[in-house]
Amino acid sequence: MEMEAGLPEAAQLFKVLGHESRLWLLRLLGEEPRTVGALVAETGMSQPLVSQHLRTLRSAGLVAVSRSGKESTYSLADLHVSHVISDALVHVREPASEPDGPEVDPTRHDQGAARP
Repeated sequence: MEMEAGLPEAAQLFKVLGHESRLWLLRLLGEEPRTVGALVAETGMSQPLVSQHLRTLRSAGLVAVSRSGKESTYSLADLHVSHVISDALVHVREPASEPDGPEVDPTRHDQGAARP
């Protein structure tokens, strides 16, 4: 069976999203476009660090930049990313639940075997 189309690209997306500071920046940009200075003020991160994360996000196609004079304003390039992050937050905030289906005894090796 062949790998589903887009899985390698999705894996790369999750690598980029795999840093909490980048998730934070994306959440803020999902609320409204912001300048680097505004992101620095809101997050308390250094300007070089914010710029580095924005560069990574931009190269991944997740943020767009518009320039007016010397000022650069960043925004989300695609609202799908905002939904992915929101869904991930909902998932991690859910209380742990038992998996669906019958309980499995890890000491029994005959469970789940096909029966004639």
